[in-house]
Amino acid sequence: MDVNKMMKQVQKLQGQIAKLQEELGAKTAEATAGGGAVRAVVNGRQELVALEIRPEVVDPDDVEMLQDIIVAAVNEALRESREMVAREMGKLTGGLGIPGLF
Repeated sequence: MDVNKMMKQVQKLQGQIAKLQEELGAKTAEATAGGGAVRAVVNGRQELVALEIRPEVVDPDDVEMLQDIIVAAVNEALRESREMVAREMGKLTGGLGIPGLF
């Protein structure tokens, strides 16, 4: 393969990846825990962008339970977000699984 042609393809892929990263910042994944008591929303950059807690689950005598529910919701939303990113990246790279892209 011609080195110049290969470099152009790499540059094109880099541009597509940059665009995808920007788009993923606007896409979200969400999860709930505790029977819907807590809802976490994470964007494609793995950032928590929203956290909703139903007031009835706030018990000052059992803060530990609420903390556990929050952690569970956030972790599940992050997992969903990582899967979303992997799917989108797979579409772009044709499933090459290039390490270090995300």
